[in-house]
Amino acid sequence: MPEGHTIHRLAGEHRRAFAGTAVHAESPQGRFAAGALRIDGRVLTEADAHGKHLLLGFDDDRWLHVHLGIYGKYTFGPAPAPPPTGMVRLRLSTTEEYADLRGPNTCELLDPDEKKALHARLGPDPLRADAEPELAWRRIGRSRTSIGTLLMDQSVVAGVGNIYRAEALFRQGVDPARPGRDLTHERWSAIWTDLVFLMAEGVRAGHIDTVRPEHTPEAMGRPPRVDGHGGEVYVYRRSTMPCFLCGTEVRTEVLSGRNLFWCPTCQRA
Repeated sequence: MPEGHTIHRLAGEHRRAFAGTAVHAESPQGRFAAGALRIDGRVLTEADAHGKHLLLGFDDDRWLHVHLGIYGKYTFGPAPAPPPTGMVRLRLSTTEEYADLRGPNTCELLDPDEKKALHARLGPDPLRADAEPELAWRRIGRSRTSIGTLLMDQSVVAGVGNIYRAEALFRQGVDPARPGRDLTHERWSAIWTDLVFLMAEGVRAGHIDTVRPEHTPEAMGRPPRVDGHGGEVYVYRRSTMPCFLCGTEVRTEVLSGRNLFWCPTCQRA
């Protein structure tokens, strides 16, 4: 599932391609035909992201809410748009550009109150200027639940996925099994600050790199990562491989339905 930086990049792509422009909307697949008809010809006024949720605002105060889920993806291209292929849930287009949405978990229209309710049920997003990390700390600081689980709870922190969870906890030397209430406020602040930095870099670069300059392949004289993930990481998907810092075998286990990766030496309990 795409992590938060991908959704913020998609918001930026929509602003670049369609902001201030009346868009043609259609649903070649047919599953969003009624919704597409309601926004067809409307001006796209805003493109927003909160966690893994993309929100596109139109001049009639409606918001298109998209959650890609596991299978959803966007394709952008120059006009004229080619005949749609595959199951295109929604196509937005102008005389200059088009965007096709396929396979989302959610594609729906919201009114302002429904959009407000969506924001209210999500935790602070490290990529949003209005994020309040103290809201997350109020949940984390009194919870018996592990920090590894809490970071994946979108009502606690929005936008963090499996990669950012594993990598931020490694970089801060935090055992993912540690209960939230056993963290100090200072340690939580360090995790949050690191998430802000790493996820902003993900928006800028378009992929996730988490290793510090002194641990890059060039600096360490090691082979670069060869993986569809596309970036240099410390522990994510490196199960049974030696930790770059201490040589301990990286471990993995399933936590809250997702594979967790960590170094038992660098992230001591």
